[in-house]
Amino acid sequence: MATTRAGWSGYLATEGRAFFDSPADPRQASDGLSLSFQPEYSTTWDGGRQSFAFVPFLRVDANDEERSHADIRELTWVKAAERWELRLGIRKLFWGVTESQHLVDIINQTDLVESPDGEEKLGQPMANLALIGDWGAIDLFLLPGFRERTFPGVEGRLRGAPPITTRVEYQSAEGRDHVDAALRWSQYAGNWDFALSHFAGTSREPTFRADVDGAGNPVLIPRYELIRQTGLELQGTFDAWLWKLEAISRATPGGRYAALTGGFEYTRYGVFDDADLGLLGEYLWDERGDAATTPFADDLFLGARLTLNDVDSSELLAGVIQDLGGAGRAFSVEASRRFGNHWKLNLEARFFDGDTRDDPLSGLERDDYLQAELAFYF
Repeated sequence: MATTRAGWSGYLATEGRAFFDSPADPRQASDGLSLSFQPEYSTTWDGGRQSFAFVPFLRVDANDEERSHADIRELTWVKAAERWELRLGIRKLFWGVTESQHLVDIINQTDLVESPDGEEKLGQPMANLALIGDWGAIDLFLLPGFRERTFPGVEGRLRGAPPITTRVEYQSAEGRDHVDAALRWSQYAGNWDFALSHFAGTSREPTFRADVDGAGNPVLIPRYELIRQTGLELQGTFDAWLWKLEAISRATPGGRYAALTGGFEYTRYGVFDDADLGLLGEYLWDERGDAATTPFADDLFLGARLTLNDVDSSELLAGVIQDLGGAGRAFSVEASRRFGNHWKLNLEARFFDGDTRDDPLSGLERDDYLQAELAFYF
């Protein structure tokens, strides 16, 4: 007889941000306080061959109305068979292997008001058919319902100048109703895992057009263009070494360009008794150079990951991205630790140093911050 398993889990968290400098724009808040709530419901039936998941998300921010937002991260039905899986609904999925940036990760839109590192994503409506065989796995995607990137509002921190307006423009006449498509083939051979992907549709990364708002203040208007992107993911595992590469070739209305991120992670096991220490190094390159929409066109990332392997799951990750063509750099430190069965403390610090006024990081130079989040898991 088929059995059904269902249950709720999730977390409720409070977050505080303390900035080291006064804001560049007097309309911006000095510090930040917010609450977030993410419950998760999941159930399986049909002997585990069918499942359903629902993960809503809510944040309420004391200062930035654009950071106060709600989203459905997951609302997905899955039907699994021996050689295929069908997934329908709203999902979050991740492509990529490198640490410093994820060039190939193009399915979900970035939820930038959550974190400046681009790791948080909005849920994406999709139909996904996975075909599984000895030759690997092929994922086919139809992606209706484009999601616009979230940006800090006028009162929010971690934004450049001028602020980015909620007005948007699209290259496609269909706007957010344009249906995107993607496919991905993944496989392994010996010590290597690899994947090839192709995406055709509306870019998740906007360009910007300068304009003014109703009061005559300068603003930037996001414009979403149609692109085609082919991506490669490659990771080799050799004892304590991981060798990683992400590369893309993207066709845009302004022409085609290539970009890559590649490097290694070396882990020393058993340092400080039971702890593991990972050393990371990656090179970030974008063919567009100074014309790139990313600040990481010719940069070096160096980092370290310390995992204590204790009952409280204590971890620390620190890193710096240095512009090899100038003096711009970004530092980050992230740490987390559980307390008992239900509580977790997350600490984060970020520091930004732009080279010139044209450097994308220069707009964040006064936004160095320390953040603490205390979460209750249920």
